[in-house]
Amino acid sequence: MYKTTKDDIYAYALSKTLTKVSSPATVGLYSSCENRISLILEQMSVYMKQEASTIEQKYEGRYKPRSVTPSFCGFFALIGRMLFYRPIWTEENQQHHNIRFINVHFSAWHFAGSDLLWAGLAIRLFQAMQMNFGKLQIALYRVGQHDEEEEVNKKIVEDSPNHWRSKKVCCCPLWFLCLSIIVVPLIILVVLLSFGLPEVETDKPVNGTTSQVGVLDGLLIAAIGVPAASALRFVFLMGKNLIFNQDLNLKKGMDNDRISSQLGFMNEVRKEMWFLSQFIQFMEVFERRRIRVVLNITNLDRCSPKKIVAVLDAISILLSDEESPYISILAVNPDVLVQKVNFADGCFSKEDRAHEMLNRIVTLAFTVPLLCDDSKRSIFDSLTCNSKKPLRTITSDDKVSCSSVEIAFDTKESYPLMDSTTVALNVNEEEVEKLVRSILTSNERNLNKYMLEDATSMRRVINSIRVTVIIMKALKKEHPQSDYIAAWVVLANQWPCRLSWIIQCVEDAQQRAVIDRNNEAHTDDSKTLWEVFSESRAELYVMSAQVEDLLEQDGDPEMFERFLKMDFQFTLKDLRTFEETTVNLDHSMRKELSHLRGTSRLKDSGWMRNLAPLPITTIINMGKEDVCKELERMKYPSKYIDIVRNKDLNGTALLFGDADDLKDILDMTLGEWATFRLHFLGLPSHLRPQHKSPALTPSHSQKQLSGFRLHVPHHYSSTVNNM
Repeated sequence: MYKTTKDDIYAYALSKTLTKVSSPATVGLYSSCENRISLILEQMSVYMKQEASTIEQKYEGRYKPRSVTPSFCGFFALIGRMLFYRPIWTEENQQHHNIRFINVHFSAWHFAGSDLLWAGLAIRLFQAMQMNFGKLQIALYRVGQHDEEEEVNKKIVEDSPNHWRSKKVCCCPLWFLCLSIIVVPLIILVVLLSFGLPEVETDKPVNGTTSQVGVLDGLLIAAIGVPAASALRFVFLMGKNLIFNQDLNLKKGMDNDRISSQLGFMNEVRKEMWFLSQFIQFMEVFERRRIRVVLNITNLDRCSPKKIVAVLDAISILLSDEESPYISILAVNPDVLVQKVNFADGCFSKEDRAHEMLNRIVTLAFTVPLLCDDSKRSIFDSLTCNSKKPLRTITSDDKVSCSSVEIAFDTKESYPLMDSTTVALNVNEEEVEKLVRSILTSNERNLNKYMLEDATSMRRVINSIRVTVIIMKALKKEHPQSDYIAAWVVLANQWPCRLSWIIQCVEDAQQRAVIDRNNEAHTDDSKTLWEVFSESRAELYVMSAQVEDLLEQDGDPEMFERFLKMDFQFTLKDLRTFEETTVNLDHSMRKELSHLRGTSRLKDSGWMRNLAPLPITTIINMGKEDVCKELERMKYPSKYIDIVRNKDLNGTALLFGDADDLKDILDMTLGEWATFRLHFLGLPSHLRPQHKSPALTPSHSQKQLSGFRLHVPHHYSSTVNNM
């Protein structure tokens, strides 16, 4: 028996959200653990099918949806609709309640050898559509329904009770005309065979002979000849599309450098993607349900920067048509992806960098929260037992040996979650919808003024709110006020760098308290996040040169201050409440901030204690007496301590003052000054380790290339106006 893990809950929350998300949509599924990504994607496919089945079972509409696998009669009904009818776009069939998901897995690594990775994405979609709907159906739709000229026409939604309109030729329904062409010659043939063929003689010689042609024979040949020619043409086109299908044509184009380098090749791929969209819309009307193609894009972060950018562009170009039925799930390690994209060719402006590019195309950012200690222990135990699926947590009540665990994973019951975990994750849909609607319609604190004006950002916030609510319900957490849930999502969306900084500072303070107070950490839950930020903003300001790209992702600093100081006074208690549900905050930012802050806080014992640079936070908060005590501990002569008192050299003066002026004031020997400078001011420039910025572009100043600064008293960034 398996315990319901938090990854199961995250997969469940995403699945329920995707049933409400309007297409096209791009979900950013971010995690540094490839196994967790694979597990969540696997669970999502199970939950999405189950959710679609549950929706259909509860449906009480006028028309029941057709079966996904059509019967013999359903197959011929589909052929008849494709040959003789055209769908009518109505309000009803454009907003079907039922839904069907088609999962398509695209591993970018499999196509990494091709220069046109984005074309490989299109090929994978074609193959998946053929497997799900059949080659015959797709070829028949191309011959009987598809018209490239309709791409430029605007889609017209009519108010009609009917969903199909018969094709007509000269005001005659095509099905009646075809039926007449088939039936009438048969009737004539039966009559002629029954009564014989009357002959008409003619005396006009033709080439010296007398021709005797039956009048009715000529009429019969004419009647049969026209439909026969049309039938031959139809059979020829069907055979051509079945043999020379589009995925083969695209593969030939990819292999031919002369064709693939032309602008028209991408246009052809775009047309074929539009053709698939039209085919799916046709099938939506026929099946009476929404059809969403979920494209799981994995291993993209393993490809070269140029190919990564090409795929991201393809997502925004090929899959982002307004009528597109695609939902793209970009499952990547965000840290690796950001670094590679920022080093790609042509990354010159802010809009070309990774964060900006992802913000333009991602409509739901889902960062998988870090594993807790219990989950790590369970994974470690299962790895010790040589389990084939180490991320599946085993309950503590299950007393099984290592060998029996491995056998249990091989059984079929270990994979589906229909029986074991669905009951635990059965969140009430009505409660979720009621809470989400109350959140989105609440204007008590004027949350809209903090929203960006572009629609993609708004959709990202709405989708994130829905996911957050579902996770809270699944975890059975006592959720705070509805407007606070929305405010937290907006905070993570609008100021990700500053919020990551606050979370990191709180975590460092808790760890420091455990170390200094013998594992008895005491935190004030009523302390606001703004107070935490105010205490550490000087440290962030000093580091601003190293985190410039991260700070560029944040919105207006004054609005951030107003947000936390006046409108939404979040506390440390609120931070712990939202800790497990904050899925729209990129952990790669926090990782970078943690690295920079941790490096600046290096501290050791023994003789290195006097040489190791003090943390920036410690220096900023030091008064002149604190500096004096530190000099006494380092056994400096009393004359230097008197100078510090007389000149009021506190921590701020040491950190932001000029090093040369400070050297003249103290008048130390070379050895004393070297120790003092290293301890209070950090390493000299020629000894600083080289720091590779995650986003080095030609637009950055050369100062950022010089390396990471532990303390930079007289060099600090002036690009950040406010923290």
